[in-house]
Amino acid sequence: MSRGRPRGGPLVVVGDALLDIDVEGTAGRLCPDAPVPVVERTREHRRAGGAGLAARLAAEITGRDVVLVTAVGDDEAGHRVGALLAAYADVVRLPMAGTTSCKTRIRAGGQTLVRIDEGDGRAADGPLPPRAAEALARAGAVLVSDYGRGVAAHSGIRRLLATLPDGVPVTWDPHPVGPRPPRGTRLVTPNHAEARRFAGGPAADEPLPQAAADAAALVGRWRVTGVAVTLGEHGALLSMGGAAPHVIPAPVVAGPRADGCGAGDCFAAAAAHVLHDGGMVTEAVAEAVRRASAFVAAGGAASLGAPATPRDTAAVAADDVWDLVRRTQASGGRVVATGGCFDLLHAGHVGLLREARRLGDCLVVCVNSDASVRALKGPDRPLVPAGDRVRVLAALECVDAVAVFDELTPVALLERLRPGIWVKGADYAGIDLAEAAVVRRHGGEVVLLPYLDGRSTSRLVARAREITSVLPGGDGQ
Repeated sequence: MSRGRPRGGPLVVVGDALLDIDVEGTAGRLCPDAPVPVVERTREHRRAGGAGLAARLAAEITGRDVVLVTAVGDDEAGHRVGALLAAYADVVRLPMAGTTSCKTRIRAGGQTLVRIDEGDGRAADGPLPPRAAEALARAGAVLVSDYGRGVAAHSGIRRLLATLPDGVPVTWDPHPVGPRPPRGTRLVTPNHAEARRFAGGPAADEPLPQAAADAAALVGRWRVTGVAVTLGEHGALLSMGGAAPHVIPAPVVAGPRADGCGAGDCFAAAAAHVLHDGGMVTEAVAEAVRRASAFVAAGGAASLGAPATPRDTAAVAADDVWDLVRRTQASGGRVVATGGCFDLLHAGHVGLLREARRLGDCLVVCVNSDASVRALKGPDRPLVPAGDRVRVLAALECVDAVAVFDELTPVALLERLRPGIWVKGADYAGIDLAEAAVVRRHGGEVVLLPYLDGRSTSRLVARAREITSVLPGGDGQ
């Protein structure tokens, strides 16, 4: 399958937003009148759940604008969900009948002891609000995060999803009581239990053959491009209807912080991001497994908004740009940022990044998207796609997080990032940087750091072409 072309519109998340509450405590004794632990509350943490969590993760993974089309009630839980999402997404509300769903987990020692569910709200069918129709009309990609509360089944939503242009990839995270995905959906992401329920029929003795049979059956039944069955700690199996499925193993996740809550939302959000960037379905599933595994290892949904943990690898915090920035700024630390195409990472880049990191408490690298690089450098660039450029940068010890932007300059991204220091190489001396004004308006400084002479991606490309031209069969023959 060929790589698609990324679209410039936002990622639109469609689905049921919930209010998630984690009550964290300690349990050192049993209740005298029943063999249950007594939990002494230490803190309570609230966050947007369901499609709200998917929207937050999508915003943090992509660093781009996200629109959430959802239904929440005019009640305390609904108002809290809206407030929690304000920093991550443009929320487009559908009418709701009933009260906003709220799920409360009582946890101790890193384990969930019980979950209490409240709220009977469902999206009210009827005319689609104009803002919702407009959001889907300008979508660059769509993620349907179905939690069985009626948004994915809304007749207006279904009609618009069925008529999206072919170039707009749809990722569908299904729910057992929700509707089937529309024909032509790019990727559907059930877990193994959901896939078994959807597929029906005889059961296999082993989980992997079962997942393969269920996924292949669903590709044909739903007429979708691919079905990725998530297998928890075993990764995911992707079928695109062929004889042999793709199996993507997950890295080993161990330790007391492992928590699978929200892993499916992270998986779907990461896959939608890759498809939005024009990636292939196989690439989307591989990246989704990597992201979801890192999310679980970091503590899952319970870790969102929690204090930072010691950084022991370059991957820590790289998937959560905005949470890292907020934590750094809230603790009085200084955020350092720099930006560029980083098409071929070379010694000049590495030296600049190392020196930039020494100026503050965290370093965020702002990277031009593929479309942005093409607009700046021409149709033959980038040589390396955005996903790979991000992976290489995130692997550097001096880089704390990476954010991708679509515009020619990172001005819009810096409006949200508000770094204390914006770094460029000394080769920009005397150039009126477009981003300087926004950095200074928010109290930051713009600094230039020494750059290794003679190192640039353009020179590397030119040199490679010179060598190629004199080789047998090259342009010079």
